[in-house]
Amino acid sequence: MKIVFFSLFPSLILPYFEDSILKKAKENKLFEIEVVDFRTFAKNKYKKVDTEIVGGGAGMIIDNIALREALKSYKSKYPLSRTIFLTPVGKRYNQKDAIRLSKEKVLFLVCGRYEGFDERLIEDFADEVLSIGDFILTGGELGALVIADSVLRNIDGVLGNYESLSEESFNDSLLEAPQFSKMGKVPKILKSGNHKKIGEWKKNTSILKTKFHRPDLILN
Repeated sequence: MKIVFFSLFPSLILPYFEDSILKKAKENKLFEIEVVDFRTFAKNKYKKVDTEIVGGGAGMIIDNIALREALKSYKSKYPLSRTIFLTPVGKRYNQKDAIRLSKEKVLFLVCGRYEGFDERLIEDFADEVLSIGDFILTGGELGALVIADSVLRNIDGVLGNYESLSEESFNDSLLEAPQFSKMGKVPKILKSGNHKKIGEWKKNTSILKTKFHRPDLILN
């Protein structure tokens, strides 16, 4: 998989992939990262990429020129890429989306700034518009990194142990069962060696945990 970030601040994105599991997976060529500073595609003398909002309103928006040129250029290189705009007005992102998007070959993650995008950019280029939650950030970079991380860990080999994915939260719309370290007192069943009983315990506690912390998942 290749993920291309479109951002005005590449330095916010690149360091995330220089440590831990994702660094090792990138070095092993399980995925590739590229960051496009779309300011370089601006056609004005001062490389300005923001503009006033037509019809009035506070703040500025990303204009319809620099980002358009960047997306056109990269879409010609990767015609089968899937383009996602990060904005609070998008569909709320979830684990099912992460699994689905992990099957893409090339993913474009477009990071917003200011008061958002010129709507024509979304209409012309977006395959999806996603939000990581009902709150506002100063830019889309954090949201793009959240999506990238959650997508990449579903690629075979990234986590090392594929079984790590099998009992995670949100599988079957349930939260993951409680987990304990070996030190101190823990539920006896977990030390019984009876895998069937342990599995039943995990299932039951997963349901109880979900009812307590996320009853909305049970209702859905």
